[in-house]
Amino acid sequence: MFAIEKLDRFVENGLAALNLRQEPEELYEPIEYMISIGGKRLRPELCLLTYNLFSDKIEKPILYPALALEIFHGFTLIHDDIMDKAELRRGQQTVHRKWNDNVAILSGDVMSIQAYQLLANCPQEVLPQVLALFSKTAAQVCEGQQYDMNFENIPYITMNDYISMISLKTAVLIACSAKMGALIAGAEEKVAQALYDYAFSLGIAFQIQDDLFDTFGQGTVFGKKIGGDILNNKKTWLLVESFKVADNAQKDELTKIMAMTQEQGEEKIAKMQQMYISLGIKEAATEAIMGYYNRALEIIGKMNFTPAQMEQLQKFADKLVKRIK
Repeated sequence: MFAIEKLDRFVENGLAALNLRQEPEELYEPIEYMISIGGKRLRPELCLLTYNLFSDKIEKPILYPALALEIFHGFTLIHDDIMDKAELRRGQQTVHRKWNDNVAILSGDVMSIQAYQLLANCPQEVLPQVLALFSKTAAQVCEGQQYDMNFENIPYITMNDYISMISLKTAVLIACSAKMGALIAGAEEKVAQALYDYAFSLGIAFQIQDDLFDTFGQGTVFGKKIGGDILNNKKTWLLVESFKVADNAQKDELTKIMAMTQEQGEEKIAKMQQMYISLGIKEAATEAIMGYYNRALEIIGKMNFTPAQMEQLQKFADKLVKRIK
């Protein structure tokens, strides 16, 4: 099996080799820009990793579907940034800020189409399964984004609501990546499903971690403006858990902070951060992340993976949560 760093190089070299610069330039330049500003590349890396558990032949029939996951992910980020009115992505201007909303919408649309074009390169014998998995996942991601926007206009949601939303918005695409690699490698359905469940749990951990970093991370490291979720009244794990554990007076204070205007942005962020600290939310979030991390390892521990395969899956899980372990 290849080291994870080697799988990363397969992804980066594969993306670099794609012909993203086409005409009209105004449509394709933002796509090239979005890919060029980097990212964690977790989804294509995981797809190659689960494939590599069963095969060392990293060629076009697996590489292109893996790249499809990154291209599709880029599409969702471009549109997500428009909806969130985000200014930064990976430390750089978001596409809609660098160009405009119309360009960003259209370039994102093309990326979603390019993902399917790349996906069509997978082995024909598993293409129907892969297309069904990817298409279902793509729709679920959009459903999750819609719930995320719906929740912005609701003062309170339950933790079950939150988990359902991030399962769709974040976890299913990471899970799809794991299952897709296994399917293309010819793994049995029960094995592919176990890898899906493993990655699904990691995906939830990853989103809770993202929520935590949006409020308490370093902008220069995180690549986004800190406090964006607070400004947009996003129903993050931190906010949902706060309402769950707060007393009535603290709930009133949380509600008042959420009612603060965009003009009071810095004050709003500072006050909400202080509320989270006083309620012990940072520590609770870290505990929740590690709970989903452990659940992921329990899932694969029940399968008959070899020690080498288990080590590879453990390394990926560690990489995903390395910043809080």
